[in-house]
Amino acid sequence: MELDGKTVLITGSDGFLGSHLVERFLEEDCDVRAFVYYNSFNKWGWLDTFESESLKKIEVYSGDIRDYHFVKKATKDVDIICHLAALIGIPYSYIAPESYVETNVKGTLNVVQAAKVNDVKKVIITSTSETYGSALYVPIDEKHPSQPQSPYSATKIAADAIAMSYFHSFNLPVSIIRPFNIYGPRQSARAVIPTIITQILLNNDRIELGNLTPKRDYTYVKDTCEGYIRIIETDDTEGKAFNIGNSSEISILDLAEKIKNLMNSDVEIVSVEERHRVNSSEVSRLFADNRKAIKELNWKPKYSLENGLKQTIKWFMNKENLKFYKLGYNV
Repeated sequence: MELDGKTVLITGSDGFLGSHLVERFLEEDCDVRAFVYYNSFNKWGWLDTFESESLKKIEVYSGDIRDYHFVKKATKDVDIICHLAALIGIPYSYIAPESYVETNVKGTLNVVQAAKVNDVKKVIITSTSETYGSALYVPIDEKHPSQPQSPYSATKIAADAIAMSYFHSFNLPVSIIRPFNIYGPRQSARAVIPTIITQILLNNDRIELGNLTPKRDYTYVKDTCEGYIRIIETDDTEGKAFNIGNSSEISILDLAEKIKNLMNSDVEIVSVEERHRVNSSEVSRLFADNRKAIKELNWKPKYSLENGLKQTIKWFMNKENLKFYKLGYNV
């Protein structure tokens, strides 16, 4: 599908990945409709930091993904939907699982049902590598079994299944993008890379982290955005899932040491119990097999971990950006 002139709805546009995707579609001269979470302060998340010229090009819909009638309205006359709106924090899913079911599962059902009614031409559902759980084999390809090791991952597995059921039952043109550990500017400090960087910048003594042994496959946000573009532009992607990852892995401890070195820091790295997941819920290893995306989408990552980290650190070192962050652990 050609992107030029198409109307794209991005749910979760106010978030980290969503705001970057808005920028990427603007570069493609798309008409961008940004679905943000309604609040009484009329705040649009990271979109509030955009230049006024960019905001003028965006049609903002402020609502709730759990409300089918609003989702149906937001998806009317849309060519493409990129569905990102979700609750994603794993620790919070332990204490508020119903919120995750309502947002991640029902929200996805609302999107695919509205897309069906409004005859949307392309629907991209955002999954997560957490659906795979701890690797049974590596690298992890798209055929790897799903393992619900947290309420969060369980709801994302269910959301993927709901979306694919609409492909099989109603021929809805659904594709699933499955990113591996996205990072970059604007990411919440609940994620490990921002929490390492901000603790170095705001605390000269130590970095407090959870389990230091798990290994992850980190993907720079711009590479992830390019995955969405390639899925939309490529024919015959409907009914398929695509891993978007670097096909490399690094432990949390080695990652923290790498960031320390890039920032010329000598702070102590400490594992604190408060930040640990439940043992059986911890995903010990995520390592993407990205060969399907390379072969079928002609996608490949452009950013090495070091280059992506340098870009991310540079953004956080800007005081205007760092002001959005503070020390302390939030679930």
